[in-house]
Amino acid sequence: MTDREQYALSPASAAQFCRFWTDHVDSLERHLSTDWWVLLAVTVLLIAYPIAQFVFPAVLRCIVPNLVRIVVNLI
Repeated sequence: MTDREQYALSPASAAQFCRFWTDHVDSLERHLSTDWWVLLAVTVLLIAYPIAQFVFPAVLRCIVPNLVRIVVNLI
């Protein structure tokens, strides 16, 4: 057996890996303190706010006139 064959996933080991990964993530979620959840939420808000304020309106300003032109041309 080569070193590579030792780590090849069979269907049974893939299922075991998924179960292991799920258990690992569940244990992390249980052990994260409230401070970590607040830090994560603040980080997500700091990333999402500029996107919501600047990117979405800019995309809408580009898309809406084209959609109106397409609809008007169809009529």
